Amino acid sequence: MDGMLSQDEINALLAGMDSMGEELGATASDSVDETLLTDVEKDAIGEVANISMGTSATTLYSLVNRKVNITTPQVSLVNWSTVVDNYERPCVFIQIRYSQGLEGSNILVLKEQDVKIITDLMMGGDGTNTDVELGELHLSAISEAMNQMMGSAATSLSSMLGTTIDITPPDASLVDLRERDGGEIAEFLKGTFVKIAFRMQIDELVDSTIMQLYPVDFARSLYMTFMNQQPEPEPEPEPQPMPQPQPAPQQAPMQDYSQGMPQMGMPQMGMPQMGMPQMGMPQMGMPQMGMPMMPQMGMPQMGMQPAMNPGVNVQQAQFQSFSGDLGAVASQENIDLIKDVPLEVTVELGRTSKSISDILDFAPGTIIELDKIAGEPIDVLVNGKFVARGEVVVIEESFGVRVTEIVK
Repeated sequence: MDGMLSQDEINALLAGMDSMGEELGATASDSVDETLLTDVEKDAIGEVANISMGTSATTLYSLVNRKVNITTPQVSLVNWSTVVDNYERPCVFIQIRYSQGLEGSNILVLKEQDVKIITDLMMGGDGTNTDVELGELHLSAISEAMNQMMGSAATSLSSMLGTTIDITPPDASLVDLRERDGGEIAEFLKGTFVKIAFRMQIDELVDSTIMQLYPVDFARSLYMTFMNQQPEPEPEPEPQPMPQPQPAPQQAPMQDYSQGMPQMGMPQMGMPQMGMPQMGMPQMGMPQMGMPMMPQMGMPQMGMQPAMNPGVNVQQAQFQSFSGDLGAVASQENIDLIKDVPLEVTVELGRTSKSISDILDFAPGTIIELDKIAGEPIDVLVNGKFVARGEVVVIEESFGVRVTEIVK
């Protein structure tokens, strides 16, 4: 009533200011600083990434033997909360560090389902075996694939930037974006960083988005290196004065044959004046019909065959004959790319079929009869595929298998 605030009102007002300050602080920490890169720098970084991923798509095609298409990238400045809100979870983070030519690192982000499809294709499947849990086998295979892809991209950057660029082997890990902070993965993910988004298509199996995350300092240094290698624009030529029109050449005067040849009214076309009596031509009032006058007068024959250049040596083209099975060579090169990928080898002693009631009766000591006879070769499977037969041996204190037959 007297215009004074009570103590309770003062405490409520202070509490409201504190909560407002915390909210403003959280908003400030989640904000994106759009001034860190200009539009020109973003365009240049996108061009470099476009060339790199174009080469990577060719390498991925050789690994999965399927058509791969990676579209033009989109470059933007984001923060960790933007990535978490707009990308599928969980996903695979592949850290790529540069060991020569560039300083820093970047992260390639793939969806978990895409990784399963790519690794299944690499191991000879049709890309549909994706119901299994993502494990170390998948991470090892995708790391090898990214090593090949980013290695070829580094080679393209080396040619474009005029300096040698190399990377260390990538490190892949499965990340649940809801449970981890960006700073636990890489320090630069705590603030504003660069996101380069691509659309990747692999036949009808994959149609999704992959991302590359750059630190702002690394993106800026990449831009500076790119711009330093661009040729300076050539100066525009100075305008030349307009040429003055030249007077038309005068026609040579008509020849007057005073020895009886009438004036034909035909220009001489630069032919020297030659007296007709000296040429042995009969002095007549008219030229004789059918007489080849022009060659006799030393004038070049118009419309005749051009003279051959004696300095030109014309030979028939010869082509090299190719032999050998080129398909086998290409297949061998494709196999060499994935020789380091680990595969799971299983030895199967035998199989049998049981009803559910029989299986429920299993207890310690139960004997299960298999479909193999004692001494019969056992089966060797690689990633679930039957590849060989063998026999059981004992190596010190461990079992082993001696391969006796390879199944074609």
